[in-house]
Amino acid sequence: MEIFKTAKEALAIVQSDQTIMVGGFGLVGAPLTLIDELVELNIKDLTIISNNLGEQGKGLGKLLQQRKVKKAIGSYFTSNRDVGEAYQRGEIEIELLPQGTLAESIRAGGAGIGGYYTKTSVGTDLAKEKEIKMIDGEAYVFEKALKADVAIIRAHKADTMGNLIYYKTARNFNPIMATAAKYVVAEVDEIVEVGQLKSDEIVTPHLFIDGVIVAKKVLTKDGVVEND
Repeated sequence: MEIFKTAKEALAIVQSDQTIMVGGFGLVGAPLTLIDELVELNIKDLTIISNNLGEQGKGLGKLLQQRKVKKAIGSYFTSNRDVGEAYQRGEIEIELLPQGTLAESIRAGGAGIGGYYTKTSVGTDLAKEKEIKMIDGEAYVFEKALKADVAIIRAHKADTMGNLIYYKTARNFNPIMATAAKYVVAEVDEIVEVGQLKSDEIVTPHLFIDGVIVAKKVLTKDGVVEND
């Protein structure tokens, strides 16, 4: 595990055509500093797995405006009207998953499970072209697990080993994404010494984390601000 001084160093591994998981619900719990670095990189044709694609011109919305996103897999794209417009123009492919299915598919990817059967979406357009299996007389749809080349996540604090704790609902998808990617970088408010985090409050163990950085941008009630 490495403590990076800059987001540029932390994301030097990112390349075009990769699949990237990005934590957050709206902008809450989103790694805004790392997202801004993705905006600066000379990359394209990314597959983004995230609940949504930020807001117009904010968070992952910036990446969308640059046309760096080839495909988005998530649940709540209506938070950014640019997504629908890009889809109508044929600039982006969208795979819509119910929110619980999205979470379980990521969890399954991190747990080494290839996929699972769920009743959610049976009989709807979301289940079209997917395998349907009858179990105990009821229909279930097969959902593949989700995994990524890179995950960028947001936590509250890390210790110098990379153990993470989260802040309230900003936790959202971040812990499960940390388990489901080959390379994981966490953006945090503060890095503390080993032993300063209580063992029973640690959510993500350090063995899942490849690097951490201190956030340069944070979300407040007044919007996104620079972190001194």
